[in-house]
Amino acid sequence: MMTMMWGSWLLWGFVATVVLTTLMAASQGLGFTRMNMPYLLGTMLTTDRDRAHVVGVLMHLASGWAFSLVYVLTFLAWGKSGVWRGALIGVVHAAFVLVVGMPMLLPGLHPWMVSEQHAGVHVRQLEPPGFLGLHYGMRTPISVLVSHVVFGAILGAFVHV
Repeated sequence: MMTMMWGSWLLWGFVATVVLTTLMAASQGLGFTRMNMPYLLGTMLTTDRDRAHVVGVLMHLASGWAFSLVYVLTFLAWGKSGVWRGALIGVVHAAFVLVVGMPMLLPGLHPWMVSEQHAGVHVRQLEPPGFLGLHYGMRTPISVLVSHVVFGAILGAFVHV
């Protein structure tokens, strides 16, 4: 039984991450947000714009898969999973990304991103996301929230503990 659950996590963690990444890319492509998270991640490792997209998608898939493990461990702690439980974790995850990850961690980790406190430093070229990612558009928080809720709902629906 336990082996089946971990196999389920491997499959559905990957599927949920692909859906999350696709929703976020669609949000950017449709003009709901200017944020392109795979590009931001990729430019942490390369200055080649085309390669940055590839590297960033791979980084986003790997990190999403890793985060899906946190969801599964939470389901295990609760003793059950479910769509609404997964969606709830997705809300918490999105809140962390919007309030801590994007405005505080990303500018501190990214070698080319200006921080809110040091705007205008000449060697840094990427605009910081700002609180709730609002520097990338007013609908950015909605995009992040919806994609993470869907991510969690997929995991809750298909990973049974």
